[in-house]
Amino acid sequence: MEREGLTVYRDSMTERDGTTYFLAATDEGDQLLGVKGDDAGFEGERQDGVLFCPLTHENAAVVRDRLDWLRPVCLGLETSFGFGDRLGLATPGHVRAVQQFRGVAPIFAQQSVRENARTGRTPQQVLDDATWGAFQAGWRGPLGADADHLKTPEAMDAFISAGYTFYTIDPGDHVDDEAHTAALAALQVKVDALPWRMLETSRADLEQRYLNHPLDLGDFAITFDRDTLYRAAAKYGRAIAHTARMYRYLVEQMGDEPFELEVSVDETETPTSPQEHTFIANALKRLGVRWVSLAPRYIGRFEKGVDYIGDLQQFEAELSKHAAIAHAFGPYKLSVHSGSDKFSIYPIIAEHTDGLVHVKTAGTSYLEALRAMAQVAPDFFREILMLARERYETDRATYHVSAELDKVPPSELLDNADLADLLDQFDARQVLHVTFGSVLDRFGDRLLSTLEAHEEIYARLLERHLQRHLSPFAQGLRLV
Repeated sequence: MEREGLTVYRDSMTERDGTTYFLAATDEGDQLLGVKGDDAGFEGERQDGVLFCPLTHENAAVVRDRLDWLRPVCLGLETSFGFGDRLGLATPGHVRAVQQFRGVAPIFAQQSVRENARTGRTPQQVLDDATWGAFQAGWRGPLGADADHLKTPEAMDAFISAGYTFYTIDPGDHVDDEAHTAALAALQVKVDALPWRMLETSRADLEQRYLNHPLDLGDFAITFDRDTLYRAAAKYGRAIAHTARMYRYLVEQMGDEPFELEVSVDETETPTSPQEHTFIANALKRLGVRWVSLAPRYIGRFEKGVDYIGDLQQFEAELSKHAAIAHAFGPYKLSVHSGSDKFSIYPIIAEHTDGLVHVKTAGTSYLEALRAMAQVAPDFFREILMLARERYETDRATYHVSAELDKVPPSELLDNADLADLLDQFDARQVLHVTFGSVLDRFGDRLLSTLEAHEEIYARLLERHLQRHLSPFAQGLRLV
């Protein structure tokens, strides 16, 4: 297998049905797939009995066909964890982290439409990058692929074509946050204007279904009066109708291909109460929607790149109710978006969900890439920080963040040894987090090439950082 100028990734060495597969790096920093044996379908150049193939989409598709554990599948109700990768280089580190534990199923290809637009990547590129990264690091278990935060039916098409298995519907644009505090008279007007035909019910049926019919969940009961019912219907009625439309489109397009659905109302201004969660789940179930996980808007603040902000006792009290509702109407998993770095609430979530949980992370892996830059290319990191400070007020617009720019020191005031410490500081983390699109626009090729030259450092940082995220949800260390 050896070739001059080529270094084989030992963890990638795989033998199946008499054919050996491996990934290798050239001295110039490129990567190649090696195939010794049956190489039908692959495109490459043969040397000394080995076909060396570029990491193209076409070759990735054949690898997924040959090594079927690299093909995305449905993960069901297993505890699961989404590893967003904005750069396409993080999967080896993600694999190394999740390989340490039992009982956590990974999604290595997870990217939202918004993030793809900012990174300039396609759903197919995201999936292929995850395939090569998982292969490089020797992953052998099931994995999923998440088409994240889909807002329109048309947005699904590229993910369906690429072979994704997990579809996150985001009907947040159809949630009426004004209903959270509106007076009853205003709520009545909003309820009357709901798309009742799409909801396949009426206001009278709604009242008959919910009023004076408490839902007994053991330790507590969910009850509705007219105010609570109208508030839930006005706030989420259009979002429910939109979700059903999206689901039916997905069913039609997927045909016989299996898929899983997540419903997400987390990116809204107001929390989802237990009554509202009940209303959403009951309505979706009545409309024939089948889902594996649901992300309410929890109380408190789930800001990007930092720990949970809020009252932990209040969060636990509410979460326990959400978990009971998910069990009663499913069971299905509670999903936690903006889930990275929420270390204070991981034990609470793990305890009350009893494994029925999905956690999503994305930007935290990008921040570890910047930590690597602070270590290996401090002058480059200073340029990134300077640009992030310039772009923060503009780029923060679509994110829930509260960082104050004047609390992030300019790079010229910092010694090289202090640069990495910014990645542990609240305001700096958020400023660096939400400006990734601007950084990639200006420095993308330079950032990627620097990371590729120091891939072991990046993988090691990711492994350490993501282990902290995974350990509260795992069933224990994996015996190797």
